[in-house]
Amino acid sequence: MKWEVVIGLEIHAQLATKSKIFSGASTAYGAEANTQACAVDLGLPGVLPVLNAEAVRMAAKFGLAIGANVARRSIFARKNYFYPDLPKGYQISQYELPIVEKGQIEIGLEDGVTKLIGITRAHLEEDAGKSLHEDFHGLTGIDLNRAGTPLLEIVSEPDMRSAQEAVAYMKKIHSLVRYLDICDGNMQEGSFRCDANVSIRPQGQQRLGTRAELKNINSFRFVERAINVEIERQIDVIEAGGEVRQETRLYDANKNETRTMRAKEEANDYRYFPDPDLLPVVLDEKYLDEVRATLPELPDQKQHRFEDEFNLSAYDASVLTASLETADYFEQVVKLTNEPKLSANWIMGDLLGALNKNDLGIEQSPVSADRLGGMIKRIADKTISGKIAKAVFDAMWQGDATADAIIASKGLQQITDSGAIEKMIDDIIANNPQQVAQYKSGKDKVFGFFVGQVMKQSKGKANPQQVNELLKHKLK
Repeated sequence: MKWEVVIGLEIHAQLATKSKIFSGASTAYGAEANTQACAVDLGLPGVLPVLNAEAVRMAAKFGLAIGANVARRSIFARKNYFYPDLPKGYQISQYELPIVEKGQIEIGLEDGVTKLIGITRAHLEEDAGKSLHEDFHGLTGIDLNRAGTPLLEIVSEPDMRSAQEAVAYMKKIHSLVRYLDICDGNMQEGSFRCDANVSIRPQGQQRLGTRAELKNINSFRFVERAINVEIERQIDVIEAGGEVRQETRLYDANKNETRTMRAKEEANDYRYFPDPDLLPVVLDEKYLDEVRATLPELPDQKQHRFEDEFNLSAYDASVLTASLETADYFEQVVKLTNEPKLSANWIMGDLLGALNKNDLGIEQSPVSADRLGGMIKRIADKTISGKIAKAVFDAMWQGDATADAIIASKGLQQITDSGAIEKMIDDIIANNPQQVAQYKSGKDKVFGFFVGQVMKQSKGKANPQQVNELLKHKLK
């Protein structure tokens, strides 16, 4: 039987506010355990939550960016459950009336294919604390620093049909929240994580299958692996005559497997009801117009501009605009060089390759946009060849010298003197009569031999274009 996969993601983006959603406690990462949890976060008697206006603005900004309906009136609710890291015994979230509903984003797939993914809703809520299981001699420790941290939970429609589509969607949301400057997207610190709802059904069936929720996955690679493992598990269960249970599962990256965490709760298990301590959030058109005016150029808009303004392919433009930092770096280089395609090739190739190898972001690049631009100018004016440029780039990566300084100190200037190149060619032709005869008899591949000999004799400094033109003339 052929199976169809159905996937929806619930992404939790930590909003980049300086204080928590209902208290003035700091949201800074890395503080000593339980030093950033105030009386409101701890749920002590007699305290009242006060809504952080900046969290509301950020949620509205996201809603406008995805073309969603930003609710003029939304309500906070209490979601009741009892975990050690939830001291109040309930989480303040939004249920029936969320702040954002019915949006969509476009994701890019292979071969230039695009697909629209619906976003059901995005609602504001507070994070819980964190249970710590290491170094407590068989006991569990509780750190409540995260309790009350503002989250925007972004819930997609079940529109994805493969792990690859899910990753593309997650990356697009990650890019968007960073462009909007509402989330730092730091997955290692837990600022951006997702739950994946996965089910399968016979191909052609309209009714959805029973889903399992994969909880708290915090890397793109693990999302893809976890979903693929869960798909295989569900197929094996059904084809063996069993039934998939609705449950919450954890992904074990070490064993590359999912395992049961708990039975999946339904909404009525949480006993949602409007929070009596918080008034409805009411937004008017003037407020939304003010937020709309702060929207930056969004990833899709920037991609289309790069295609039009710099004559880049859709693929190149999508890679360069995937992060705001990469897009800004590219534009800095092009401003210096006026060479968009050459700049794109170097950034997407050597630079991003070196950054990935060293696990660095482009904002941490040892080679600044100014220095890379300086090197690309020397390729464009034929001071150095593309091959020599690789040596210059490696030297820039290892130190802080400019391309011009490296070229001068290492004597890497390209030989463009036609007379000097012609003399080398004459010598090589004279010393290789057998290869000359082969070439003139129609063995065109021998031409590469002559090019190689000239480049070897010039130590890679001869201008390749001139070498090719002169060789063709001489070997007629």
